[in-house]
Amino acid sequence: MKNRGENLEIDTQLASLRAAHRALDCRIEQLRAEGFLDQVALQRLKRQKLILKDRITQLEHDRLPDIIA
Repeated sequence: MKNRGENLEIDTQLASLRAAHRALDCRIEQLRAEGFLDQVALQRLKRQKLILKDRITQLEHDRLPDIIA
């Protein structure tokens, strides 16, 4: 079972990753609105955003207590 310190550390990481994810989302939308046509650059940003999303999902899973069914 995780202690409060571990959960606090995970919560801190989650907050940071979520902020980075939102920032990437805003940047992608901004570039689209400006008519940015470099699809390779947009794909890289989207890939970074997906990597962050996967890491967020993993940390959320790690934060939940293991329940034996």
